[in-house]
Amino acid sequence: MPFVELFVPKGSLDQEHREKIGGRLVSEVMIAEGAPDNEAARSISWLLVNEIDAWFVGGRQLPAGEKPKYVVRVGVPAGSMTDDKRHDIVRRVTRVLADADSDPGRFAQPTAAWVHINEIPEGNWGAGGEIVRIEDIAAFVLSG
Repeated sequence: MPFVELFVPKGSLDQEHREKIGGRLVSEVMIAEGAPDNEAARSISWLLVNEIDAWFVGGRQLPAGEKPKYVVRVGVPAGSMTDDKRHDIVRRVTRVLADADSDPGRFAQPTAAWVHINEIPEGNWGAGGEIVRIEDIAAFVLSG
């Protein structure tokens, strides 16, 4: 059950690229997590696209027209990750971004995109006005 946030400089993604990334990003994270691919799991696996008005790197604002930088934050329940799953998430997220870019080779460098995996401590997820624990999430997604 990932909660994914994509941060990009404002105006750097046209509708085609937004859909290309949005259509795959959550699915790839779900695969890396080992989540079942069913309607229940998809219904609680979200992606938000945040377009940032001002993006600075090293104290310099990125000029208009420069190839976009990306930050992808992936929120997952603590205890659900292993180093292999974390690596797989980073690899898959980076591949989705590269596949949607006109210069995919630039994603081999650490200056194009950052992936942050935020493991949310048990008891810190909430939905429906209640605390949702990892066993609640598992029961929900496994029920299909």
